[in-house]
Amino acid sequence: MRVIIIGAGEVGSSIASSLADSHEVVVVDVDGERVDALTYSEDVLAIQGDGTSIATLREAGIDDADMIIASTDEDETNLVACGTAKTVDDPFTIARVKNVDYLETWQHAEDQRAFGVDFMVCSNLLTAQDIVRVIGLPAARDVDPFAGGAVQMAEFEVGDESPVADQTVSEADRFDSLTFAALLRNGDVEIPRGNTRIRAGDRVVVIGSPGSVQEFARELAPNQTPSNNEDLVIIGGSEIGYHTARLLEERGLHPRLIEQDHDRARELAEELPNTVVMENDATDAEFLAREHVDEADAVVAALESDEKNLLVSVLAKQLGAHRTVAIVETTEYVSLFETVGVDVGVNPREVTAEEITRFTRELHTENVALIENDKAEVLEVEVDGDSALVGRPIREAVADMPEGFVVGAITRNEEFVVPRGDTVIQTGDHVVVFVEGDVLEEVTSQL
Repeated sequence: MRVIIIGAGEVGSSIASSLADSHEVVVVDVDGERVDALTYSEDVLAIQGDGTSIATLREAGIDDADMIIASTDEDETNLVACGTAKTVDDPFTIARVKNVDYLETWQHAEDQRAFGVDFMVCSNLLTAQDIVRVIGLPAARDVDPFAGGAVQMAEFEVGDESPVADQTVSEADRFDSLTFAALLRNGDVEIPRGNTRIRAGDRVVVIGSPGSVQEFARELAPNQTPSNNEDLVIIGGSEIGYHTARLLEERGLHPRLIEQDHDRARELAEELPNTVVMENDATDAEFLAREHVDEADAVVAALESDEKNLLVSVLAKQLGAHRTVAIVETTEYVSLFETVGVDVGVNPREVTAEEITRFTRELHTENVALIENDKAEVLEVEVDGDSALVGRPIREAVADMPEGFVVGAITRNEEFVVPRGDTVIQTGDHVVVFVEGDVLEEVTSQL
């Protein structure tokens, strides 16, 4: 497939890196330095130019393109690029936007092709959804639903005081419908065996029913388990902060939101009937203490500055908040935030790149989650009669597959099936698998 990506920033570069191995990728950007950098770092054709220009798109090969991904930081540029591409040919177009109004307009169009866009990804909404999923699961760093919500993948960090620290996987495996898919240790991905010992500092990737994943979360970090996440504080009335509060309200929760700007605070109070909106400077420690932020189950830092989000997150943690989640716009800062004590850093660009990459995977793949910057993936596949997994026990099928592959969960007729060695996968089953990046292509060709 020939894919043209407009924008060589963090989102565009990440998508290009994910697709370069299996597709013919052309990247267009107005910034010559970005173009040069991408030329040397990825196996793609990089062109300097304006992605909204027909001349530039023709130079990039729009006539032969199967897909256009407009991923710059400017909503309008992305929409115009998709519209321009449609005037030349009919490639599948994907646009990244931040403004939810554009998404709502696109969704309300009868054929969902407004602006010449075939698939639209809204960064602000995706980020808010990601935050809500994370704070809904105690101690989780990442959560993704599969099989219509019947299966959950979650990533946890094992703390020094965790009951599973220094246990083997067999000893820690006390849950009926949970599979230990991987350990992330010192930047490496390891497929665990029964005798693999879990160490403090490891990140554990588990796949299972939502109930079993919740149970594991409580086992892993009993001291972090909040009282139903009832006391949630959002700092900052940004678009992401607003949508986080709105989504929490939809779950029947009543968050508190702190916004310094008078007009924005008033607007939010009108838009969010089940949220207590407080007008104040969130870096005021006395105010936070007076409002009992120290008793919050989770504090979400959603200000429009990485530095302020770091400051208020550390402040909330020092006051005693159980858990902090911060929006981090600069990808390189995520590990810094987590090093100084922020529990989870959510980067909107990573969330967006993952969503677009997820959409561009093979057509028979139902859902994808990226692990540790593409080092591994969790895939959901509806298997047919040609799959190497169908018709024999899993232990036999897996023995013929490359190492670095784990069957994490199965759903059959929307019912959860626990994958064990003697389980026989049937045609039509939805199988959620963990696959290391090195063997991804080989494995997916057999699924």
